[in-house]
Amino acid sequence: MRVIDSTGFEVGTVSRVQVGDPNAVVAQGPTVGAGSLEGRVPDPLTGDEPGVPPDVAARMLRNGYLKVDSNSLFLHDVYVEANQISTVVEDKVLLSVPASHLTPEV
Repeated sequence: MRVIDSTGFEVGTVSRVQVGDPNAVVAQGPTVGAGSLEGRVPDPLTGDEPGVPPDVAARMLRNGYLKVDSNSLFLHDVYVEANQISTVVEDKVLLSVPASHLTPEV
């Protein structure tokens, strides 16, 4: 599915859908600098998804998210939190925020 931000920009395509689990138990490690593998939330079934800082990962695991393969050479793959989705129409996920508000993969 294609992902379109609130400005009409095509961000990319959905590569992963994670339904939220309000009872998700996550390991909250110390927050470390961007690009570090420390402090990531490992999952025995999915590896290190979502590849974001622990506090953001905990929220995403509880509320749900999409991982988007970016169409841009200059934009990393990004994560869309469930509350950033406006609607799904046919083969498109329409977002309520611009691409700049999405969380990049670290």
